[in-house]
Amino acid sequence: MGDFNRNDRRGGGGGRNFGGPREMHKATCAECKQECEVPFKPNGEKPVYCRDCFNKR
Repeated sequence: MGDFNRNDRRGGGGGRNFGGPREMHKATCAECKQECEVPFKPNGEKPVYCRDCFNKR
């Protein structure tokens, strides 16, 4: 059945970090109304939370 090595990281892993810095986008937290930065571009359809409020949920 071939050589399967769970520690072999060469294959397509689940991580999405392509080696570059993450582009951050400004947003306003839906809970505390503080300005924050998130690693995705908010489209207004879903609430965005700052790190502290997100961790409380």
